[in-house]
Amino acid sequence: MDKRISLNELSDELILGLKAGDNLLLSGIIYTARDAAHKRMCEDFEKGKGFPFDIKGKAVYYAGPCPAKPGNIIGSCGPTTAGRMDAYSPLLLDNGLKIMIGKGGRNEAVKDAVVRNKCLYLGAVGGCGALIADCIKKAEVIAYPDLGTEAIRRLFVEDFPCTVLLDAYGNDFYKTAQEIYQKG
Repeated sequence: MDKRISLNELSDELILGLKAGDNLLLSGIIYTARDAAHKRMCEDFEKGKGFPFDIKGKAVYYAGPCPAKPGNIIGSCGPTTAGRMDAYSPLLLDNGLKIMIGKGGRNEAVKDAVVRNKCLYLGAVGGCGALIADCIKKAEVIAYPDLGTEAIRRLFVEDFPCTVLLDAYGNDFYKTAQEIYQKG
């Protein structure tokens, strides 16, 4: 059964109540950011400029949406491989980011940062970008417009489907699934 999560009511208590494998339907504000945006955010932070938006308690979706067709809010908006952001994620998590959404596994440094900061890594289904776009009710570029599709966008989503891949306790859905598969 899917758990409905309002991102406006995100708290440590809520995060600690979720487990790897839980299916969620997110509603509220999420931000898109891919490789180039992550690199620039971290460089700006290290130069003392801060982040282009308040990341504390927020969710970042690893996606670079396609341009919208006339009459649409956004184009196809599927997840990108999360490992591309592994070099940057611990810094963001240590500074308040609470949720990352992407696809694929994460390295040990990210897993440690998830546990240390009581955060979540969620998976969105790759190949379903057009369906995910239907969950997006509003989209606006808020930073780095020169990056085109990789610019940071603020999205308002309703019932955005995802699965907890790494929970705040370090449980890894991929590892659990692999163990079950190996047992036959």
